[in-house]
Amino acid sequence: MNDQSDTIAAIATAPGEAGIAIIRVSGAESLTVADRIFVHAGAPPSRRPPGTFMRGFVKSDGRVLDEALLLIMRTPHSYTREDVVEIQCHGGFVSARRILQAILAAGARLAEPGEFTKRAFLNGRIDLVQAEAVLDLIRAQSDRSAAAAVEQLEGGLSNCFNDVYDNLLHVCADLEAVLDFSEDDAPPALIPESIVQAHTIMEQIHSMLETWEEGHLLREGALVVISGRPNVGKSTLLNALLGRNRAIVSPMPGTTRDTLEETIILEGIPIRLVDTAGLRTTTCAIEQEGIRRARRHMQKADLHLYVMDASKPLDSEDGSHLKSLKVEKSIVIINKIDLGTLIHEKDVSGFVNINAQLNVGKGLKEIQNRIIEQLGLTYSGQPHAVIAARHKKILQKSYTDIRAALKILESGQDESIVLAVSHLKFAIESLGQITGKIYHTELLNSIFSRFCIGK
Repeated sequence: MNDQSDTIAAIATAPGEAGIAIIRVSGAESLTVADRIFVHAGAPPSRRPPGTFMRGFVKSDGRVLDEALLLIMRTPHSYTREDVVEIQCHGGFVSARRILQAILAAGARLAEPGEFTKRAFLNGRIDLVQAEAVLDLIRAQSDRSAAAAVEQLEGGLSNCFNDVYDNLLHVCADLEAVLDFSEDDAPPALIPESIVQAHTIMEQIHSMLETWEEGHLLREGALVVISGRPNVGKSTLLNALLGRNRAIVSPMPGTTRDTLEETIILEGIPIRLVDTAGLRTTTCAIEQEGIRRARRHMQKADLHLYVMDASKPLDSEDGSHLKSLKVEKSIVIINKIDLGTLIHEKDVSGFVNINAQLNVGKGLKEIQNRIIEQLGLTYSGQPHAVIAARHKKILQKSYTDIRAALKILESGQDESIVLAVSHLKFAIESLGQITGKIYHTELLNSIFSRFCIGK
C-alpha cells in the first residue's frame, strides 16, 4: 500500500455522458494542489473557509480545461477526515480525465481502489463493518438491500459485534483475575458467572450467524434455475416472470441452446432467473454443451423450478430428473394444462406442484408466492443487521474457541483455566478483526480492493 501521507485524487463519478463529473482530492496538500490549478477571482482555495463553493476555471499549462465548481472540506469534517477538495466539472469522457491529469501533475497521486474509504477507516471515522456497508450500498439492487446497508452504515451491525467483543473481554478479564488470586482467596462465584456469560455470548453469536442466509441473498441475490425437458415452457415461464419477451419461444424443441440470465426483484431480494437448455439425450455438440451448462447451474441453484408438460405422460427421463432434485430447494411446475392433464400430483409427490397455464398468465402469482416462501424472503419492512461472508467465517471460528473454553471451565479442572483463557483470547482476536479493532495489511487489502477507484 502507498504512503498514507500522500495526497490522493480520483474521478468519483461513473464514466460516460452525464451532467457533471466529480474529481475528489484528499490529503494534506489538497488545497495547495487546488491553488495550482483553479483560477478564481479573489482569495485562492487554501485561504477559504470550509464549506466554501467556488466557481472558476481549471487550468493546466496556461490552458483552460473546463469551467467548474470547487468545494472545500477541511479536516476533520470530511469523508476521509483529511482536507478534501471536490471539483465538479462538465460530465463526459474527456473533461474529468483532463482535470485529473492536471491534479496529478500538480502534486497528487492517483488513488488506489477504495483508498478514500480506507482513509476514513484509518482516521477513525468508520470501522471496517461500516466500510463494507459503503460497498453494499453502492451495489444495492433493491430498496431492501439499500435499507440494510444504510442500517449497517449507521453502526447497527457494528454495535452487535462490539457488544459480543466487550462481553468476551469481560469474561476473559474475570478468569485472569482468578489466576491472580491464591487458591483460597479466589472469589468462588467468578468461574460459574463466567460460564453463564460465555453461554450468553455463544447465543449472541448464534443469533448473528442465523442472519447469514438473508445477508447472502441481499448482497448476492438468489440463483433460481428454470429447467426441464425441451418444449415444456421454460422460456415462456422466464418471459412471464420478467413481464416481457426476453427469450425466444418456439414450438420447435431445442430452441434454447445456452443459459439466459435476467434479474427480477421479489420482496426486495434480487432473483437471478436462469433459463436453460432442454434436458434430453442428443447427438448435437452445441446442444450437448448447453445441457452441460444447464446442469452446472442446477447444481449451484438456491432454488430449482422444474417445468413439466401436463399434456404428456411422465417418462423415464422426467422421473430421473425429479429424483435428483432436493425437495426443499425445488418447485415442480405443471404447464400446458389447457392441452389436457396426463400428469397427476401422485407422480411428483413430495414437491411443490403448481398447475400453471403460462401462455394465458394463470398460476404466475402462485409461482411468485412459492418462490418467496421457498427462499424465505418474507419482509417485515424493517431493516436489520445481516452478516456477510467475512463476518460468518470469523464468527464461526470464535464460536469454536469459546465452546472449547467452556468445555474446560465446565469440567471443573481449575488447573486448566490458563488454557481456557487462551481459547478466549483467540476468540477476542478473531472478533476484533471484524470491526477493525485488530487488523493487518492483508485484511485491509482484501476489503478495499473490491471498491472502485474514487470511493
